Amino acid sequence: MNYLAHIYLSGTDPDVQVGGLLGDFVKGPLRAEFPHRIETGIRLHRRIDAITDSHPAFRQTLADMPAPWRRFGGILLDVYFDHLLASQWQAFHDGSLAEYCGAFYRQLLARQGMLPEGAQAFSITAPRVSWLENYARRDMIPTMLSNLGKRLRRPVALGDAWPELERRHFKLEQAFHQVMASHRALADQFLQDHL
Repeated sequence: MNYLAHIYLSGTDPDVQVGGLLGDFVKGPLRAEFPHRIETGIRLHRRIDAITDSHPAFRQTLADMPAPWRRFGGILLDVYFDHLLASQWQAFHDGSLAEYCGAFYRQLLARQGMLPEGAQAFSITAPRVSWLENYARRDMIPTMLSNLGKRLRRPVALGDAWPELERRHFKLEQAFHQVMASHRALADQFLQDHL
């Protein structure tokens, strides 16, 4: 799961949603440096990441990835799953993707003073480039993957994996729906237990 899925799975509370994003920017133990609901979102993000890695559909999809992409399969699937969520948004949410993302960007900016440096940069860049909305655009995914690949310790042209992902679309879509169903149930229960 990537940014959009983590925000979506965080439910409707804006603080929890911000925490859902911050799970990628905040490392180490949580020590009440953020409000409770934001930390709940970070904890949920971490729980989802742990469960994703062990989910049977996710693991099988990774195992089916051809070399050399298997090594980067987690990154590739995270982005592709966000692409599927964004491109099928109406099946998951009543409002438009643009409205949802716009509301989230505003909530993120309202909390900018408490965000770590990387998340502050995201809060400025994301609305300007329609970062989350662009997951719905097939033509943008290779660029997003390439940008991620440049940030690896040893840069990799991850955008070159796009044709392989597209060839596997049907299987990836099946895995995505299985994982999302499990995660939606997990997230609902987690939020009920912790809020």
